[in-house]
Amino acid sequence: MTSLPVRLGGAALAGLLAALSFEPYGWAYLLPFAVAGGTLSVIGLRPGRGFLGGLSFGVVFMLVLLPWLRVIGPDAWVALSLLEALFYGLGGLATTVATRLPFWPLWVAAVWVGVEALRGSVPFGGFPWGRLAFATIDTPVADSMAYVGASGTTFLVALVGTCVAWAVLRAGRDPARAGAAVVAACSVAIVPAAWPLHQPDPAGDYPRTNVAAVQGDVPGEGMNPFSERRAVLDNHVAATLDLAKRVDAGQEGRPDLVIWPENSTDIDPFTDPSVYADIQSAVDAVGVPVLVGAMVGGEEPEDVFNQGIVWEPGSGPGQTYSKRHPVPFGEYIPFRDQLAPYVSRLDQIPRDMVAGTEPGVLTMNGITIGDVICFEVAYDEVVRDAADGTSMLVVQTNNATYMGTGQVEQQFAISRLRAIETGLPVVVAATNGVSAIVAPDGRVSAQADVRTRAVLTASVIGPVDDSWGLRLGPWIQLVLVAVSLVATAGGSVVTFRRRSRDGQRVERSRTEVS
Repeated sequence: MTSLPVRLGGAALAGLLAALSFEPYGWAYLLPFAVAGGTLSVIGLRPGRGFLGGLSFGVVFMLVLLPWLRVIGPDAWVALSLLEALFYGLGGLATTVATRLPFWPLWVAAVWVGVEALRGSVPFGGFPWGRLAFATIDTPVADSMAYVGASGTTFLVALVGTCVAWAVLRAGRDPARAGAAVVAACSVAIVPAAWPLHQPDPAGDYPRTNVAAVQGDVPGEGMNPFSERRAVLDNHVAATLDLAKRVDAGQEGRPDLVIWPENSTDIDPFTDPSVYADIQSAVDAVGVPVLVGAMVGGEEPEDVFNQGIVWEPGSGPGQTYSKRHPVPFGEYIPFRDQLAPYVSRLDQIPRDMVAGTEPGVLTMNGITIGDVICFEVAYDEVVRDAADGTSMLVVQTNNATYMGTGQVEQQFAISRLRAIETGLPVVVAATNGVSAIVAPDGRVSAQADVRTRAVLTASVIGPVDDSWGLRLGPWIQLVLVAVSLVATAGGSVVTFRRRSRDGQRVERSRTEVS
């Protein structure tokens, strides 16, 4: 049997392949081999050693996937990577026992879904970055999002990988059967590409919405991009006034609605009359509702809401959506009172963002939109609630802190996959990139250059058909998580029985010798 250090090295290499499958590298076709390598590195080990193999995979995977966290601090990068790696350690443990069952490629693929569901839920609401499904954009597998959602797509990708692992083990004894298993798994994974959903009929008469997304640009960078908060607002006001002038001059059609990004004003418009007046002047000039991203004070001085505010011409602010998934240690500080005496850097976040409780379903100019803010695009339940019954999905985001890192491209890939999953056009408005308008099939209709002031305009169609991914996705995840738990329990029973039998044989041998 291969030594443990070699196994751990193989797991680490598999973790590297997994990370390279994601943006900014985008070598998505490495993903099945990463799953195969991770599986082969722990198969046949005892559960405890399987945990170490999974941990080795997870540490390298997360460190290479998340180097953009170094903008916040090397300690944050390492700490979060190690925390997330623990979940892959549990996955390695579960894999060692699940592979003792018949048809184990199916059960191990379900284990991948179980690991992602767990780490996407805990602690503090979870961190779903790096799900296998999120690496599939611009591959045939991406079309699976429309049928089975993110968890189902992860399962299909993992199934190809586990079948590759099974084929490697069987190749010497039964190469034909091993090859057939891999071909079958690949075929299942790419079948949706042959019949993609959300393809509009060229002769169809679909309702259209003319939308504009404003990217005002941000003067700062790194951890202090909003040092000139007023300049950020002024940039978005100026870009909107320029749009209004072009519309009035007949150079551009009047949009039905305008989207500003998250943090387009970091100054509370409800407490600063000049900010309120400037926003109102821009909205009145363009003559249609504008979705404004604003930081709004809460009932307590130390509280703040991250909101999307529907700002109407003439009447001012109306409906609001408050971000439901604030980022722990980025937008609020858990255990602040206990940690503050020891971590002075927490003073950089003086106020705690309060989580909203309602889905981001808003009406603008008679058009129902679903709003999610920044990292929320990675959370299934937030996207699902926002997309239900709406005509488009809006992603208000501020990635200014992470300019020049892979975070920006990773989040944009998720936004494109959400378009495929929901069957909705997705409008991404960012402070300084990536701003884009994405068609329901994931194609990019318009995109602004990063670090520029720009206004994107497009005529988008609403949903052309139902999204199975939205409807079935939660149930598919529930079933696969249950399968992963049953497989882990069943494999544990088999492992215990084998050890008991082995122990009894050893005892009999000793008795016979004596």
